[in-house]
Amino acid sequence: MEAFGAIIRALWGYFSLVFISRIVGRRPGKQLTPFEFVLVFFLGGLTLTGMVGPQASTTNAITEILTVACGHTFLVWLRTKSSWAARLLDGTPLILLEGNTWRSRTMRKMRISPDDVMAMARDQGLRTPDEIDTATLERNGEISIVPLKES
Repeated sequence: MEAFGAIIRALWGYFSLVFISRIVGRRPGKQLTPFEFVLVFFLGGLTLTGMVGPQASTTNAITEILTVACGHTFLVWLRTKSSWAARLLDGTPLILLEGNTWRSRTMRKMRISPDDVMAMARDQGLRTPDEIDTATLERNGEISIVPLKES
């Protein structure tokens, strides 16, 4: 009987997370901001606690998950209404390379090397920094490359 309860809690946890993730919003995994990345892990932890914790209570887990989901929904709403909140929660894009000049301080703070930038540039067929107009670290952690326009 105890195994059956564990199976029910596991299925409940899975379907609850799927349902909550549909409510909270959808973005491709590659486009998660740090704010959303934390939410995913936090909800997973709450669900796990509700399934296997010392006081595995479905009611407590549902309450905790819905509270976090509502808080997240509020912050997403706030982020759409306030550019200040958006910058605070998601950060801002950072220039890594512009006009053949590396922004060393920014790169050091973000722990990104020129090799990381050039790996992304090679994906676009660019081989040297001279061929890049701008390289930007986007809010979701991706590096975007704007090739230099040929005259």
